[in-house]
Amino acid sequence: MDEELRNEIRKMALQNAFEHEGETRDKIILGKILGTKAELRSKVKEISPEISEIVSSVNQLSLEEQEKEIKENFSEILIPKEKIKEREGLPELKDAEQGKVITRFPPEPNGYPHIGHAKAAIINSEYAKMYDGKFILRMDDTNPEAERMEYHAAIKVGLEWLGIEFDTVKNTSDDMEIFYEKGIELINSGKAYVCTCKREDISKNRRERKACKCSTENIEKNYKNWQKMNEKFKPGDAIVRFRGDMKADNAVMRDPVLFRIIEGKHYTLGEKYRIWPSYDMAVAIEDSIDGVTHAFRSKEFELRKELIDAILDALHMRKPSQGFFSRLEFKGMPISKRIIKPLIEEGKVSWYDDPRLPTLEALRRRGIKPEAIRKFIMSLGLTKANTLAPFDSLEAFNRKFVDADSIRLFMVSNAKKLTVRNVPISSVEIQNHPINDMGKRKIEIDGNFYISGDDAKNIDEGTQIRLLGLGNVLITKSGIELEGEFVENGETTNIVKIQWVPQKTAHEIKMVIPKTLFIGDEFNENSLEELDVYTEPHYLQLKEGEEIQFVRFGYCRKDSQNQAIFTHK
Repeated sequence: MDEELRNEIRKMALQNAFEHEGETRDKIILGKILGTKAELRSKVKEISPEISEIVSSVNQLSLEEQEKEIKENFSEILIPKEKIKEREGLPELKDAEQGKVITRFPPEPNGYPHIGHAKAAIINSEYAKMYDGKFILRMDDTNPEAERMEYHAAIKVGLEWLGIEFDTVKNTSDDMEIFYEKGIELINSGKAYVCTCKREDISKNRRERKACKCSTENIEKNYKNWQKMNEKFKPGDAIVRFRGDMKADNAVMRDPVLFRIIEGKHYTLGEKYRIWPSYDMAVAIEDSIDGVTHAFRSKEFELRKELIDAILDALHMRKPSQGFFSRLEFKGMPISKRIIKPLIEEGKVSWYDDPRLPTLEALRRRGIKPEAIRKFIMSLGLTKANTLAPFDSLEAFNRKFVDADSIRLFMVSNAKKLTVRNVPISSVEIQNHPINDMGKRKIEIDGNFYISGDDAKNIDEGTQIRLLGLGNVLITKSGIELEGEFVENGETTNIVKIQWVPQKTAHEIKMVIPKTLFIGDEFNENSLEELDVYTEPHYLQLKEGEEIQFVRFGYCRKDSQNQAIFTHK
């Protein structure tokens, strides 16, 4: 690391520490330097140790010593400015004013929301909070053929589950009259024209970078054709195209579509309109009139930045700052509707809440906490590097949130009978959590137990085992059914400790274990395992949706009285 970069990092560390009572953190400084110097993203492993060293050095200074060094070497830091509330992993915005930042999340209601939607919503939401600004939810509903109220509702439910709050909620289709007004303005200024060429000819011309005959028509003819689009033309007969640059290297700029005819029934507007704006036209106008200052979207839209700016320039409208981030997917869990929908139709996946999927409904049902999703996404920061994460990276965050509130219960699979003689008690009370005060549960016992088949096969006659929470048992008979004698004051160290369930009150449930949905490009036919298991009767007292840690098995979520879903280890 050169001296100039070290000075920049030390400056950041001193500033952040001085603004936060004398202490900063490695991750914050790493996020800040990567936000200003994108070329360092490929050198994170190299620079992280030196950042840690600098941060440690700064944290050892008193506030007075930090201020003195700042005055001597980085006096510009002390110039008064409005304080920005830190958001882990998010760099500060260029040209952003406290209290004036407006961001938005514009999902299209054409499917169920997934982890990728969560990333976009959380990043935009956090930036609005970071600058005490405003956040808009705008349903991008201008394609009646693909959109449904079912999806609209699912998106709102998913966002509410994530705990995301909005200052304004609207639909893009609320502004159809404005789109028409702006479309006519572009036609009348010669910046757009109506194209009646066949679709294949349009595609061929765009590939060959050639203008079509329609682009030479006069304004009067284009306006008449616009009227025909609303009255006579059928879908596919005509489109409105932006007059871009047919020679452009960026193919998006080769006279792209601004409006097309769609006769599908809109889920809120019915058949009131038949000319609908394209995504580019709609998002450009909406971001401008909604006052959006910073528009963030996934990086597949990056080439469309030039077009959106060009549309707004042609209309003399205010342009937002545009930013981009990587799509987020998990390995083996595709988010594409094109892949998921056929799996549902073919019965390979039950529905959009199938716990093998990355949809928000599936993650909730699996037992993933919304707080974990937020922490996970914020840990990724605003990178444009492709993010194909292993699911266990989310599990690590989730474990921190579920552990404290998960009741501990016994559960056994492939159950084997164990009969124990001379058990001196008829019931036992066991703590519901080893650390937190979650009360106790009482288990009635009569000497007849179920234990796990995996444990049973490793138990030999003449050995001692310890039934967790109960006591030691000397095994007098092993095999298919086991027998033993209760041992008073048995050893607690160097002895096999196993969970158990009383036979008399055992409650049978189905344990659903989701696994990787795809291995490479192939659907994993063994991606959902189901086990018939026994658990304690206390399971019946839990509410649906409660988290459980089945001892020596893992975290699970109660799906119903007769079914639990494995979350993760």
